[in-house]
Amino acid sequence: MSTLASPTSGASALRWLWLTLLVLVVDLVSKYLADSLLSYASPVPLLPVFDLTLLYNTGAAFSFLASAGGWQRWLFVAIAVGMSAFLLHWMWRTPRTQRCLGMGLALVLGGALGNLFDRSVHGHVIDFISLHWANHYFPAFNIADCAITLGTCLLLIDMFFLGSKETD
Repeated sequence: MSTLASPTSGASALRWLWLTLLVLVVDLVSKYLADSLLSYASPVPLLPVFDLTLLYNTGAAFSFLASAGGWQRWLFVAIAVGMSAFLLHWMWRTPRTQRCLGMGLALVLGGALGNLFDRSVHGHVIDFISLHWANHYFPAFNIADCAITLGTCLLLIDMFFLGSKETD
């Protein structure tokens, strides 16, 4: 009879699911607050290079396919569901001793689930963090995007520098 323990070591990186849940909660609460308290497309300056600006993104990263007519919503939902399942399986197969890899996977999963929720429920992703320098603006983003970026950096660190050889 099969158990749900990692086939590689008996204890998996699923122990980082608390981080996934934390990212998801912080992301959804921050998006709710932004959507409730900010006026659409009206920047609220906080620093000379940082505004809170409520925007809705119907596309993917950098508004890719944002004007595609609506079909892209379900494509991105399907991709996010598939990637989330893949990330969960990868976490299950990753030994618990590979902390950097486990944390990276948990962060990416939390961010993916946050944006998946938005896309499924609202039909768009709620973005509200706006960085700029002079008149040059970086595309608006959210906490989920930050978690995905940080998680990806941890995956790259693991791949290029640690070689998945961490120990407890």
